[in-house]
Amino acid sequence: MGMTLQLAKAMIEAAIDKADADYAQPICVSVCDTAGLLTAFNRVEGVPVRCVHLSQAKAYTAAVMGVDTDAFLERLQRENLSLANFCDPKMTALPGGVAVRNAAGGVIGGLGISGMKAEEDAAVARAAVEIARTFA
Repeated sequence: MGMTLQLAKAMIEAAIDKADADYAQPICVSVCDTAGLLTAFNRVEGVPVRCVHLSQAKAYTAAVMGVDTDAFLERLQRENLSLANFCDPKMTALPGGVAVRNAAGGVIGGLGISGMKAEEDAAVARAAVEIARTFA
């Protein structure tokens, strides 16, 4: 199964609930398909507008690279690369983007969160994408 609107909505709801329960923070959540095209988005009231673009860039990067953005950041640092090397101005290496995988482990999209500390964004994103492994 690929990315669906129903799955995207379920992950967004799970992310918003977790961010509220664990950190009492509003967030922006973006979900993309494997091409990096936006499938669904939600901005909770009170999140700075800059977080809209950040969450979308995180979801896009995770989807098109097929890895979490913190792993992408580690690669850039390890290989002494720049984002410019990838010739894609929509990409970011900020933590908080997670590749969405189906039950078979295949990448079906990306989810990006912005609005909290980078490690909090990443933790909430990882929890939210777990729904995809069992979503019917």
